[in-house]
Amino acid sequence: MKRVSVDIGGTFTDCFLVWDGQYVEAKALTTHHNLALGFNQALKNAYEKIDLDLETVMAEADSVRYATTLGTNALIERKGPRVGLLVTAGFESTLPLSRGRGYADGLSERMQADLPMAKRPDPLVPIPLIAGLRERIDTNGNVLMKLIQDDVRRQVRKLVDQGAQAFVVCLVNAVSNPSHELLVEEIIREEYPSHMLGSMPIILSHLVSGRKGEYVRSSSSIMDAFLHQVMYHGLSSLELNLRETGHKRPMLVIHNSGGMAQLNSTDALQTIHSGPVAGIHASEHLAEEADLGNVICTDMGGTSFDIGLVVSGGVKFYDFNPVIERWMVCVPMVHLLTLGAGGGSIAWYDRMHHTVQTGPESAGSDPGPACYDKGGMQPTVSDADLLLGYLDPDNYAGGAIKLNPRRSKFAMDEALCEPLDISVTEAALLTRQKVDNNMANGIFQELRTRGYEPRQFTMLAYGGNGGLHCCGIAEVLGIDKVFVPPFSSVFSAVGAGNMHQLHIHEKSLYLTIYDSNTSKLFDDFDHLNQIIADLEEAGKNDLLRQGMKAGQIKHRLEMDMRYGNQLAQTAVVSEVNRIESRKELLRLIGVFARDYGKRFGEGSQAPEAGIRVNTVRVASYVELDTVNFGHMRKPEGAGNPVKKPKDIRKCWFVGHKEALDTAFYQAEDLKPNDAIEAPAVVVSPSTTFLVQPGWRLIMNEQNAGWLLRVDQGN
Repeated sequence: MKRVSVDIGGTFTDCFLVWDGQYVEAKALTTHHNLALGFNQALKNAYEKIDLDLETVMAEADSVRYATTLGTNALIERKGPRVGLLVTAGFESTLPLSRGRGYADGLSERMQADLPMAKRPDPLVPIPLIAGLRERIDTNGNVLMKLIQDDVRRQVRKLVDQGAQAFVVCLVNAVSNPSHELLVEEIIREEYPSHMLGSMPIILSHLVSGRKGEYVRSSSSIMDAFLHQVMYHGLSSLELNLRETGHKRPMLVIHNSGGMAQLNSTDALQTIHSGPVAGIHASEHLAEEADLGNVICTDMGGTSFDIGLVVSGGVKFYDFNPVIERWMVCVPMVHLLTLGAGGGSIAWYDRMHHTVQTGPESAGSDPGPACYDKGGMQPTVSDADLLLGYLDPDNYAGGAIKLNPRRSKFAMDEALCEPLDISVTEAALLTRQKVDNNMANGIFQELRTRGYEPRQFTMLAYGGNGGLHCCGIAEVLGIDKVFVPPFSSVFSAVGAGNMHQLHIHEKSLYLTIYDSNTSKLFDDFDHLNQIIADLEEAGKNDLLRQGMKAGQIKHRLEMDMRYGNQLAQTAVVSEVNRIESRKELLRLIGVFARDYGKRFGEGSQAPEAGIRVNTVRVASYVELDTVNFGHMRKPEGAGNPVKKPKDIRKCWFVGHKEALDTAFYQAEDLKPNDAIEAPAVVVSPSTTFLVQPGWRLIMNEQNAGWLLRVDQGN
């Protein structure tokens, strides 16, 4: 296996190189003006470690995989074309009204409650660029009013006169019968053929999402159209960079659905949050391989803190209607929660509460934290960690970045110490305590809203700052065991390297599989199986188009199920891909009941309300070779005590009035099962382990480690 995997984040570009059994991790600062430059540098840092050259790597690599934040940045910066929206006449206000609660999407609970200051996001499609078409299809797909072609031409020309550069077609009930949307596309292409300069990108809503709901389907399609150009040119430039360096195979792009595909089979919307989703995928693979049970995935990078859940038993957590930036969409996206908490999160003085706050603003990679000495003038979490003694100024990021403590002191003193009348150390401790509490609160809310207790989970801490802050977060949550996985600083890139070729297709339906009023089970299995077969066929065709062989393709059936009219839905993975009998249907209901009981407590199941299926989803995939993590199980004993090194430094810890003597270890000097007593710091070229008082670190293979609470008998 020879594979290059890259996760392009807001601060760092992470690279994971697999080369005939050798695993190499490397980082470089993200170059936002040209992502290829950061990629080339990260790849160079990787292949030079094993004495390879660029030509050899590019020529022999079986795949190059990208996870990128390009789409997220484009949304934030509003870099996109003017989009024209064609809807069914009478529904022109659906998008501007946005269910009446569109102002709240993407805002914190505190900001949602501040109604007097409520402000909707600037629309991606202004009202003058929305046009209605005279047509109507009912919920069963029957044509009630035929599409009038002259009306379509008139409305299209009107939108072009208004400056439209791309079209979105979102007609009522198009998922039940897409004939009118397809006819609109045909008419637009007649008016503006592809060989002319006036050719327009056209996005049909039924191809973006197979679920009903005009608002979320239109917002999904609009976002896809808005991102289409910047994603196409951005990713094409990355692919061109590969061609220029000798890589001849198609570039693979990570999807937020938990899989990947070639560039020509990727929608722009599928790339949003693809990096954090790759990390969750790697966590799932590791949890299964190491038998970790329930895992809370935490990825603390330079810009953000991403939270995901991996639950034993096959429960899949998707966002049914995820909010991306400020808009609700309807794409099958692996669930994650993102907080503005990372090493680059800016610490600032809260005048109202006379205290320290952190984030969500980040210093990013340019200029970066003040200690990077690149012009940053505001204090960040990384500056606090440096001032508290945890970071080695001369050996940060493998020595690639020299840290300047004087810059950190200056920034901290000016922004926090003067208004709070405290010392630099006190300001750094408050900054660290605040960011750890913010991350812990995010995890707690994520678990409790899904019916779980923190103690039921092992915390998986990765990202460049994961091993540095995990003990502080776990203490707030009451979690007793934390695992810092192998290659933790580039773990999302590892996940990209472990992805399978995958496409997800889904269809909305209103299916009662158990009617509590009549006590009858659903029995129209032919109808249900035909829907499943159609979804499998669509997925198979996607994979065949990318060169996969028919015999390699597998399918996984999932159904979004709920009791009666409850809002709580559970994505249930079916044990079979066809429901042929009542026995198999009852088995599916049993899996649903078991998963529901695990989430909300045994006995909370409510079959007396009826059982419904809202969405049928088929994941079509081809399994590829994956990274072997090795022996990663929790150690049974207390480990082998390690003699303290000569390198003893003073470090400050939350809850301690004085600095403590802290032992500094080098990761390359430690062996599996070596036990490090607190307080201690373990430094590796890519990350830092902080062993806080009350914890013990037991090293594992490949610079992984278990952090266990000593006061819990570990």
